[in-house]
Amino acid sequence: MENDNTSQRPASEKEWKLIEKLLGQAQEEHRKSRRWGVFFKVLTFVYLFVLLAVMLNGRSGGSSLAVAEEHVAVVTVNGVIAPDQDASADLIVTGLTRAFEAENSKAVLLKINSPGGSPVQSNQVYNAIKRLRAEYPDKKVYAAITDVGASGAYYIASAADEIYADPASIVGSIGVIMAGFGLEEAAEKLGVERRVLTAGNNKAIMDPFSPVRPADRKHMKAMLNEIHQQFITAVRNGRGDRLKEAENPEIFSGLFWTGERAETMGLVDGLKSPGDVARDVVGLEELVNYSASRSPMEEFLRKFGVSIGEGIASQLGVDAGVPSIR
Repeated sequence: MENDNTSQRPASEKEWKLIEKLLGQAQEEHRKSRRWGVFFKVLTFVYLFVLLAVMLNGRSGGSSLAVAEEHVAVVTVNGVIAPDQDASADLIVTGLTRAFEAENSKAVLLKINSPGGSPVQSNQVYNAIKRLRAEYPDKKVYAAITDVGASGAYYIASAADEIYADPASIVGSIGVIMAGFGLEEAAEKLGVERRVLTAGNNKAIMDPFSPVRPADRKHMKAMLNEIHQQFITAVRNGRGDRLKEAENPEIFSGLFWTGERAETMGLVDGLKSPGDVARDVVGLEELVNYSASRSPMEEFLRKFGVSIGEGIASQLGVDAGVPSIR
């Protein structure tokens, strides 16, 4: 009886060579894959190292600027004024502080292009400008409105010594708004029952799925009026007798005007671009930007956190009904 193993052996030397060749190719592919694995690991390490260096540089960069020549220090107010935006009070005040502290900055120029936003953030910047002006009395603050300087942005501008705008700029909108939606009828038609449990009779005030109670409306209106009055007081203190209220009773109504019309109302002092203000008013050509910004890591975390927070807020229905001066 023949050994069964003989039936499993290759029938010829040719098949043995083929098997050896296949094994050799497999080993070579394995070595190549290992080399590529090492390569990609090294590449990933280098990428992370460079990214970390950029982040650290972004965090520390611009914290102090040493400019030998006399110049106008620029701080931008761009976009919606809110805690998690580029025009947050923290970033704007940081830029303002740098601008005032710079030895060779002869004036501070607020370059504004914003529709407004949070009354709290706007007031914090307003107060910071007043404080820094008192601390550095020899450095004047100028506000130059480009496309838009409305509502909360004008709140900030009114703290400056002088305000300028383009003839076609949008200026004003001194008012407060809080918007939301009433969805109770839509929910009823869809057969959706709203279940809200509260500890406190007014905790669910202005719930979009419930009818607005007269007492709730009265309370919210009183709160908006109070914030509006704070806004008006800030503008009056900042502009003084340059405001022509008697001739323009609608000046605090929430309306807005072109820069050309705003000049006749005393809302702005002249019609000039930021460059014109530096050259014609301050007398300097050199402009240096002291605006603060987030590091790349902070920006990534902000966007990541905001996207999650907005999703949760939209699901809970808690993002509506925040006062805004815009």
